[in-house]
Amino acid sequence: MSRVRFGAYLLLLAFVLIITGCSNDPGEKTANAAGKKTTGLSADEISNEAFKDQFPLQYNSYMKNKKMEDTKYNGSVKRSKYDPDKEPLLPILFNGYGFATEYNEDRGHVYALEDIRNVKRITDKSVGSCYTCKSTAVPQMIEEMGDDYWGANFNQVIWPKGEEMGHSPIGCSDCHDPKTMDLRVTRPSFYKALEAKGVDTSNPTKNDMRTYVCGQCHDEYYFAASNSEVIYPWTKGFKPEDMYEYYNTIAKENGFEKDWVSNISGTPMLKSQHPEFETHSSGTHGKAGVSCADCHMPYERVDGKKKISSHWWTSPLKTMQTSCGQCHGDRDLDKLKDRVLEIQEANVSALHDAQNVSTSAHYYVNKMITSGVDQAKIKEAQEFVRQGQWFWDIIAAENSSGFHNPQGSMDSLRISIERSNKAIQIATAELVKKGVNLEELTNEIEKAKQAVFDEKVNEKKKDAAVNSYFPAQAPVVPAPPKK
Repeated sequence: MSRVRFGAYLLLLAFVLIITGCSNDPGEKTANAAGKKTTGLSADEISNEAFKDQFPLQYNSYMKNKKMEDTKYNGSVKRSKYDPDKEPLLPILFNGYGFATEYNEDRGHVYALEDIRNVKRITDKSVGSCYTCKSTAVPQMIEEMGDDYWGANFNQVIWPKGEEMGHSPIGCSDCHDPKTMDLRVTRPSFYKALEAKGVDTSNPTKNDMRTYVCGQCHDEYYFAASNSEVIYPWTKGFKPEDMYEYYNTIAKENGFEKDWVSNISGTPMLKSQHPEFETHSSGTHGKAGVSCADCHMPYERVDGKKKISSHWWTSPLKTMQTSCGQCHGDRDLDKLKDRVLEIQEANVSALHDAQNVSTSAHYYVNKMITSGVDQAKIKEAQEFVRQGQWFWDIIAAENSSGFHNPQGSMDSLRISIERSNKAIQIATAELVKKGVNLEELTNEIEKAKQAVFDEKVNEKKKDAAVNSYFPAQAPVVPAPPKK
C-alpha cells in the first residue's frame, strides 16, 4: 500500500471514529457495532439521576410527577381512601387484612419508594414481592437472587439490598434499556403471564411496547403459595369473571385460595390490586389499538420547538389538548371532558352502592355464624360474599373510575350487587328460622358502619367495625396434616 493510500486510510479511520462517537467519557453517546447510537451508560444503571444530563427534557418532564393535585374522582394527593368523600367503608370490607389499617390514594411514581417504606401494611412478615413494582433495583435483584427474591424478607433483606444498590423509585431503567433507550419489559411475571395466555411476546411491536411497559406493573396479581412469586391471573382472560374463575381453579390447584379471611364474615377473600392493563385491554380504546402512552404520555413541545413524549404520568384530563386532542381534535374538548366525567360519576355512584351492599352482606353472614346456622348454608352465603366483593373491588382498585372500560365496569358492579344480595337473601331465610329480629339486625349494621365513619383515627377504624353484636370471626386454623 502506498504512503498516500495508507495516509488516506488513516484519515478515513479517524473520521469514522469521530462520527461514531468513540470516547472514554461514559456520559457521552456512542454507537454499538450495528451503528446504533448508545448512551454510554452501563447496562446495569438503575439511578434515575444518571439519565438527567443526556435526557434533560424527559427528566424534567418526569419530575412533574412530584406535583400533587386531584382530578374530580382521582388524583395524586396523599390522602386516605377512608376519607368520608372517598370510600369510608374499607376498614370493614378489608377487616383482618393490612388494607384495613392503611390504604391511601395513589401518588406520582417518584414517591413509590417513600410510600412503600412508610405504609403501615409493610410489616416484619412482608416479602420481596411487595417491592417488585416500586424500585429500579428489582430486575437486577431478581437476576442475582433468582426465585429467592420473591419470598425474601422485605425489611431485613430486600430494602437494605435496594439501598445498597442505590435504587431509585419507578423510573428510566424500568422501561428503557440504559444503553440503547429501547423500550423493554423488566418484570418477568408479565411476559410469563402473557405467554401462558397464548400471546407471542418474542417480537412485540413498538405500539405493543407502549402499553407493555405500563402493563408490567399496572395489573391484578397474587403471590404464589409456593414461593410468593408475583403471578397474573390471565390464563382464562382479562375480564373480572375470567380472573375469578382462574382463582377458583388454577390458583387453587396451585395452593392459593385467598389473600385473607374476613374478620367480619369469616369468608376467604381476594384482594384486587390495580388492574389498569386488563381493564384497558378489554375496553374501547384498548380494542382500538390505543396504547397507554397515547393518552398518558402524549407528545409535547418543550423548549419552544423540541417534541418529546411527556413523562408526567397523570390523568389525560389535565392535558386534554395533547392527550385527547390528538385523536379527538375535531370535537369540543370541554364537551369531551363533560362526557368523561359523566361516565366516572355513574361508575363511582354504582361503586358506592356495590360497596354498601357488600358491607351489609358481611354482617349478615356474621349473624349467621353467631346464631348457629348450618355450616353448609354459611359457606354458601360466604361464596356469594366473596364474589360480591371481588366484582366490586376489581373496579374500585382500578384507577380510571370506570373510564378505561365503562360498560365492563358497570357490568362488574351490577354482578357485585347481585351476588352480595344473594348472600343477604340466603342469610335472611336462615336467620328468620332462628328467630333473629331482622329490623334490629339492620339497625345494628347501620350503627357499625356509622361507628367506623365516626372514628377519626384511621388505624382504629377497623376496630370500630366489630362489637359485641358483631364479634370478630377468628380465621379457622386447619388441622395439621396426618403423618
